Amino acid sequence: MRKLPLGIQNFRQIVEEDCVYIDKTEHIYNLIERGKCYFLSRPRRFGKSLLLDTIGEVFSGDRELFKGLWIYESDYDFAKHPVIRLDMSNIATETADVFKKSLSTALGRICRSEGVSVIDESPSDMFKHLIEELHNKHKQRVVVLIDEYDKPILDHIDNFSTADDNRSVLRGFYGILKSMDPYLKFTMFTGVSKFTRTSIFSGLNNLTDITMVEDYADICGIPTDSLEEHFGEHIEQLKTLDRFKRFESISEEILTWYDGYSWNGETKLLNPYGLLNFFFAKAFKSFWYSTGTPNFLVEMLKNKPESYLELSNYRITEAMMENFDIDSMVAEPLLFQTGYLTVKEVLYTMDSPVYVVDIPNYEVRNAFNRQLLAAFTENDEVRTDNMQIRVKEALEEGSLDAVLEILRGFFASIPYELHVKAEAYYHSIFYAFMTIIGFEILVEVSTSRGRVDAVLERGDKVYIMEFKYEDCSIDASLEKKREVFNKALSDAMNQINEKGYADRYQGSGKSVIKVAFAFLGRDEIEMLVV
Repeated sequence: MRKLPLGIQNFRQIVEEDCVYIDKTEHIYNLIERGKCYFLSRPRRFGKSLLLDTIGEVFSGDRELFKGLWIYESDYDFAKHPVIRLDMSNIATETADVFKKSLSTALGRICRSEGVSVIDESPSDMFKHLIEELHNKHKQRVVVLIDEYDKPILDHIDNFSTADDNRSVLRGFYGILKSMDPYLKFTMFTGVSKFTRTSIFSGLNNLTDITMVEDYADICGIPTDSLEEHFGEHIEQLKTLDRFKRFESISEEILTWYDGYSWNGETKLLNPYGLLNFFFAKAFKSFWYSTGTPNFLVEMLKNKPESYLELSNYRITEAMMENFDIDSMVAEPLLFQTGYLTVKEVLYTMDSPVYVVDIPNYEVRNAFNRQLLAAFTENDEVRTDNMQIRVKEALEEGSLDAVLEILRGFFASIPYELHVKAEAYYHSIFYAFMTIIGFEILVEVSTSRGRVDAVLERGDKVYIMEFKYEDCSIDASLEKKREVFNKALSDAMNQINEKGYADRYQGSGKSVIKVAFAFLGRDEIEMLVV
């Protein structure tokens, strides 16, 4: 049984230790043959660093290292070229001055390792000097590989001043490559975000973005159809463990948890980090998600909860996907670039393609909802897990009154300053709450005459739900609150009936239950059931 390359981003080590490797060398061959300056955006821990390291080894000239892989049998000549590798995640970025000093230190280290003189100049001048000297020394054009190109900006995305200062440093540093073109054989940038080209790469007019190019859809990640081929022995080993015997198919469960990523709507990929850690730990957990979710991303959704409800089957163009910069951040393209949304389908139109995006898999959906629920409410997971048990028991007994009481207690526990006077806020919390306790709940379900707020299918029952929020003073009289409640509940139920939201479920053989919720804030919630 081949070893798992857990935590290994070094191609040579993977080969020498006989680890599992998904062959990407045909893609690398095509990149080298077709162009020379590339950009690729993929989520964190998705194989970008290993890809760049493999490219570096291809240019090292060691053909035997690739024996058994596609490129070994190809007509590639394995000519040796000097390679400059820079990983921006290893560079200090606290301030622009610290960033420039750390960058100069890293370049000086490369100069000394390559036997090149070190000059005491700006990072851009040192970079230019290093490329020229390597070219002159080896009489071959130079390969430049830059990993995590955007890290100095993303580290400070919630601090515009520092992020903008670091962006200026990067713009000048990367811009030097334009004048170095005659000395360069191949250049590739990888990162998480996809900043607008004018923001970072204004001077690189020959940069080819392969992020959404269909030919390179699986250049990173583990193709779904290769799961059994590469990990079959590991799966068979799990079948001997008692805790896995309850699964009808371990492979299907693996796909549910870690599959679903796609950049063309057809090629499905598993998250490498999640999958490898699953085989190592022999347990289904949110491995990729637990490595860190940007706080600013959660804050964006917290401040605009309606965008959270629109994520399922959200439609976006490629131009919209590229609409990301520190000057004007938008949640949806950022969620896509960071791996919380992925392409489920591509709709080809007369203009540019339209991408239908959604949350990729159970790991991301469950963990993301938990984190958002915590941000919306400041409730911990212990309290949430307790409510999960109570709500399931109440629904199994058909007691919606019990569910209402649980919700009242839940909303009452939310600190006053976190409440947002908006229907989308309460709708978002309800959706996140019901999803993480294990229910498949659809939001904004389209019908022929409107969009249902939420549909919950449970056993032989279908719950059609509509939410209404009304702003009412906390000091208002009971009579006034009752008047506001009655109107909101009546409006919600009338909308369900007049729009025919339940019609599509008639004849399904399931009991259809219409539920109207009215929120005045905190624990002031009422429900009408028909």
